[in-house]
Amino acid sequence: MSHSILVYEHGGPEVMKWEEIPPQHPGRGEVLIDQKKVGLNFIDVYQRSGSYPLSLPSSIGMEGVGLVDTIGEDVENVKVGDRVGYVMGPPGSYAESRLYPAERLIKLPDYISDSQAAAILLKGLTVSYLINKTFPVKKGQTVLFHAAAGGVGLIACQWLNKLGVEVIGTVSSDEKAEIAKAHGCHHTINYSLEDFTAGVEEITDGKGVPVVFDGVGSDTFEGSLKCLSPFGLLVSFGASSGPPPELSVAVLAKKALYITRPSLYPHTATAELTAGISSPLFEAVRDRLSISINQSYPLKDAANAHRALQSRKTTGSTILEI
Repeated sequence: MSHSILVYEHGGPEVMKWEEIPPQHPGRGEVLIDQKKVGLNFIDVYQRSGSYPLSLPSSIGMEGVGLVDTIGEDVENVKVGDRVGYVMGPPGSYAESRLYPAERLIKLPDYISDSQAAAILLKGLTVSYLINKTFPVKKGQTVLFHAAAGGVGLIACQWLNKLGVEVIGTVSSDEKAEIAKAHGCHHTINYSLEDFTAGVEEITDGKGVPVVFDGVGSDTFEGSLKCLSPFGLLVSFGASSGPPPELSVAVLAKKALYITRPSLYPHTATAELTAGISSPLFEAVRDRLSISINQSYPLKDAANAHRALQSRKTTGSTILEI
């Protein structure tokens, strides 16, 4: 029998239960995946806690890697035995095996391992759309990236550095500052000890930055606006500290600022859209973008992984082992 983490009520990490699940059979357009690795992301916390309510009982999780075990009718893009990954789509990656829509699967290059794929798909594709689609960065620009030592941040720092972009990164500790610098972040600001807006002003000689990539939310939102240069863009793509406050658009007028709230789901809604951001990511990995897997937990102990993530004790990526 296969096992899954199931949630019967929204709440803290303790609501996640490791249970046997009945055999599953793929329907039309579906495949059954024998899962090998699962990625841990903040969206999993939102699903578990009820910030993103689910129809309960349910498993959680949006990213996994495994082998195609069985295919349903009308599935032509993959075959039994193919090594695949996925992001977004229906929740439920916290499982030893699961059903998944075949059209949303991503075939993985041989040079990316299962662990690397589970660590990089959601986070790496997020970085890909942020710097290639939302705000196509240019060599010589300076950008601010919050949570620079996190899973998304470490990928972004490396990638931006390779593109010739100067990166200012915020972190919550001196230890995380060193990790971010080792991954290509040019300037780090420990916002636990100093005002990051003042730091950005000093680094940029008062000019500000053309874009702020903010996955933190509540704690950084207002400061992020202050860091922007005229006509700058605030990219609010996450809310690890809670949702940003409500905003009167009048505050944007003085410097003619812009705000956007992108997400990964629409960027992976079709195979063509997914390829548009996965191809640059896979090329970056092939060109030696390193993948920092700094924590791993057995899937059945996912509650402990959630506690570590929420307490900001993690750096880089965390994977759940099956």
